[in-house]
Amino acid sequence: MNKSAPKSFPAYYNYYIELSEGELVDSLTKAHDTTQIILTRISEKQAMYSYAPGKWTIKEMVQHLIDSERIYAYRALRFARHDETELSGFEQDDYAAVAGANERTMADLAHEFAMVRNSTVALFESFTPDMLSREGVANQRRVTVESIGRVCVGHEIHHLNIIKSKYL
Repeated sequence: MNKSAPKSFPAYYNYYIELSEGELVDSLTKAHDTTQIILTRISEKQAMYSYAPGKWTIKEMVQHLIDSERIYAYRALRFARHDETELSGFEQDDYAAVAGANERTMADLAHEFAMVRNSTVALFESFTPDMLSREGVANQRRVTVESIGRVCVGHEIHHLNIIKSKYL
């Protein structure tokens, strides 16, 4: 599969796309397998740590991954089905502020993230090559379905790298 994105794709997403290697579904699965190993080793005390004022806790970061992946998968489904409706963006900090992640257990968040990723994998497994190449507009940018899947992978890897380097 082609990892290239439409020219109007937000430039910062190129970083995420480049972190996604190999076949898309395999990349989704492998990245998440690594994440689950790390998440299951994080204690409740560690999960409540924030490395600087105004930065998310690990729990908030995992909730952010869950929320973002749901939104990305929804976008991919809409565009794969030739829905030409322009989709709005979302403000991640506003979502995090009201999600209640810190009131949940780390095990619960890890479990939910696994279920969301399993759903994302099933969705992308169902897409034909034609569907993966379809485009739509999200957050005022033209994107391909495949690029959305690769963003899911790279976004997860990016945040896992932050967890490993700044939290653990």
